[in-house]
Amino acid sequence: MIPLSSLPQPASTLTAPSAVDARAWSCIDFISDLHLCEQQSHTVEAWRHYLDTTPAQALFILGDLFEVWVGDDVLDDPASAFERTCVDALRRASERMAVHFMCGNRDFLAGQTLMQRSGMQALNDPTVLQLNSQRVLLSHGDAWCLGDHDYLAFRAEVRSPAWQQAFLARPLPERLALAREMRSASESRKRNHAVYADVDEALASQWLTACESQVLVHGHTHRPATHPLPSGMTRWVLSDWDADVTPARLQVLRWQGEWQRRDLPFHGHNTR
Repeated sequence: MIPLSSLPQPASTLTAPSAVDARAWSCIDFISDLHLCEQQSHTVEAWRHYLDTTPAQALFILGDLFEVWVGDDVLDDPASAFERTCVDALRRASERMAVHFMCGNRDFLAGQTLMQRSGMQALNDPTVLQLNSQRVLLSHGDAWCLGDHDYLAFRAEVRSPAWQQAFLARPLPERLALAREMRSASESRKRNHAVYADVDEALASQWLTACESQVLVHGHTHRPATHPLPSGMTRWVLSDWDADVTPARLQVLRWQGEWQRRDLPFHGHNTR
């Protein structure tokens, strides 16, 4: 077995167990990279409908639920009705199923206030899910994209306690303005068809071996696929969500005795 201490350790700002026992649930959903924001109204509408109608007993959100999260104090800002509406939807969902959340590269400043108000349970990155006799490794995936050197340097900086303390000490309007700049830069990269590094499969295989897991589920890359790995291991990559394009991308990975991808119908009116 490979010692976990010898592998890159993704940082986490949340305190949570490193393992979850899922053996009591017969229907479990996994989603990531919804990038919820007011501008993506159809995606938000589809997400709310999904929360109200999924038959899942447990939901695992593996990062980038929000396009950006500048701190939990946004929930007390009179101008932040959108964020509070999203938290209300999560709280209603958590009253009828277990909702777990792992921070991603866009919402890594999510903290305990968000967890408490939404009813979500925080996950470390990575987390092992005990699923019947199967052990499943969950991650957002960004820390394992070893070819993305600039991003990994940025990630190390912004995950440090010193950076986060300094950033959260800034006035909320300033943080929100910086978030708008980040979103604008992100949209520009999309328009220019920027290509990002994928998860390093050798590292993924090492993590799976170290955690005695056969299945890895992650998001981040927006490249939904199922990749066979050595020794019978499998890497499931989650899709991003976007109902504001045609055709809409609204996919759930569901475990219900077996793994299956579900493309959700969109009942809204796409005007784009």
